[in-house]
Amino acid sequence: MSLVVYLAAIGLATASVLLFRRPRTALRDPLTASTCVAIALGALVFVCSAPLTLGAVNRLTGIPNFGAPLTYGTMSAYSCSLLILLVHWRGGSRHQRRKMVRRCVAAYSLLIIAIVVLFAKSDAPTERLSDLDTYYANTAYMRETILLYLIGHGAAILTMCSVCVKWGREVGGLLRTGLRLILIGALVDFVGFLLTKYTAVMARWTDHDLDFLSTTVAPPMASLAALICSVGFVLPRLVPATAAQWHSMGALRELRPLWRKVQFASTAPKPSPSWWHLPQQRLHWLEVSIHDALLDLAHHFDETVRQTAFEAALNAGRTPHQARVVSEAVMLADAACRAAAHEEPLEAPSTYRLNAAEVSGTSGLLELSHALTCSPATDAFREGTVKTSLG
Repeated sequence: MSLVVYLAAIGLATASVLLFRRPRTALRDPLTASTCVAIALGALVFVCSAPLTLGAVNRLTGIPNFGAPLTYGTMSAYSCSLLILLVHWRGGSRHQRRKMVRRCVAAYSLLIIAIVVLFAKSDAPTERLSDLDTYYANTAYMRETILLYLIGHGAAILTMCSVCVKWGREVGGLLRTGLRLILIGALVDFVGFLLTKYTAVMARWTDHDLDFLSTTVAPPMASLAALICSVGFVLPRLVPATAAQWHSMGALRELRPLWRKVQFASTAPKPSPSWWHLPQQRLHWLEVSIHDALLDLAHHFDETVRQTAFEAALNAGRTPHQARVVSEAVMLADAACRAAAHEEPLEAPSTYRLNAAEVSGTSGLLELSHALTCSPATDAFREGTVKTSLG
């Protein structure tokens, strides 16, 4: 069983690290911070509940079953964090969210204190690493301790189900998908973990033995439920970010021809090794560097070259916008060649403003790079065959 719960803990910890990759930004965002805390606490619950961990904790403290209140308290904190996460995810005024968070923290703090006090008053001398809930189901104070953590966790799960059902009717897209996954995970937790625990404990009350439900069925079901819920919480936040990084990788590839043409003219400071940065960061640096190079090459822009290429493109059937981009690519290629050959700038340099400088974002640079790659005019112009190649 230790292997199952440790694997679940690793999965949850990985999800938390992915969201918390930028600590300063994450801590300023209550939603990101609460998501990371909830997932990290979920991972901690599984680590604490593993028999290997329980045995180690009991040996270190010298108290038989000390791992029980540790696990129950951690699970109660995890339940509280789920409710706080839902509060931030649902939104609303800052005052209202803080009020709800304080209520959750107060309620579950009292619950944790009660668990610790009841355990201290109980008599549980025999160490039980996997079946403590059922072994001490009829023991005074331990019985109440077990019920308290199950009730606290059940309240959080039922609240999650209610919020997911109501909110799921109001939203769509990835957020609705995430809510459905959370709902599925909560139902798996309720049926596979809580109901099996309750059944096994109550069976003990009536002198029946259904311990396998608590020791064999509940742990893997709890692991599965926590992983599904974590995917539901993380999915709406990671998928758009991942898609943006993927788009940036494509843009980086498409800008390479333009960068190869103008990089010698760029004076932008070099970044640290590219592997250290995400694609979006590398793309931002590349855009800045290209614009810096274009600004330097503007002293070599020849308006006659651009106008000739523009008219040739129009005659070849291009739209005015396509003709503009192609003519700018031809003018840029001409300017880059002369600048690379250390020719003197034009006595009356062009004041023409490139389309890439007027368009916000990366689209203008991508069009210019594509024209440099795909338009035969950029190579043919130097040979005086622009009209022929465009036709």
